[in-house]
Amino acid sequence: MKALGRASLALLVLVGVACSSGGGEDPLFVLSSAEALAKGKELLEQEKYRLARQYLVHAFEVDPNSVGGREALLLSADAYYLDGGSDNFLRAESKYRDFQTRFPTSERAAYVQFQIANALSKRMPRPDRDQTNSRKALEEYIALIELYPTSRFVQEARDAIVVVRQNLADHEFVVGYFYYRYRNYNGAVQRFEGMLEDFSDFERIDEVLYFLGKTYVKNLRDDDARATFDRLSSEYPDSPFVSKIPHLDTS
Repeated sequence: MKALGRASLALLVLVGVACSSGGGEDPLFVLSSAEALAKGKELLEQEKYRLARQYLVHAFEVDPNSVGGREALLLSADAYYLDGGSDNFLRAESKYRDFQTRFPTSERAAYVQFQIANALSKRMPRPDRDQTNSRKALEEYIALIELYPTSRFVQEARDAIVVVRQNLADHEFVVGYFYYRYRNYNGAVQRFEGMLEDFSDFERIDEVLYFLGKTYVKNLRDDDARATFDRLSSEYPDSPFVSKIPHLDTS
């Protein structure tokens, strides 16, 4: 028992010495904002994004209103974005929006707006899923072009808009075709007609015309069907859907 008591006492002494010597203190927390920023940038260059974020967040929290703190906040958003993955893109968007709210007149404002849009488009779902993120991405790209028309990011935003719009149009087609298959012809007509008006730049507009014409046939709207099939033939003569146009009685 005495031996056990002496061992326990020795262990307590060792633990006390370790604690008093600072052995349990995270070395990150003793760094100044500038030191943490420098280390975070170094780790970012090495593509060690998760570790870089720890230093960058610390740099911002220590001195949030300094030039360095501002840079650290933006770089922490970049670290999430570069790390990739749906959760990280969501966190990146949050960080970019935080920066936008805190520093609306920053010289990096156009870049931040662009990255908000990018973080949303990176979370753009498949056409058969809810398109909330796609619509938000489109809004943010348009906002960039309107707010910063001379920005170097404008052309990239325009290119991204094309991709987002194709995805949104694809979604509309998926819904329209679903209605067509399950004989909700009024719903199908509404979707396909809406696509001709809102997504005339859709890369598969010939397919939309074909199924719209077939839906008109199902709805006993033969005149509308003929007009639609005539448009398909004249505007897209090389489309594989031209040969599939059904014969309609002209009597």
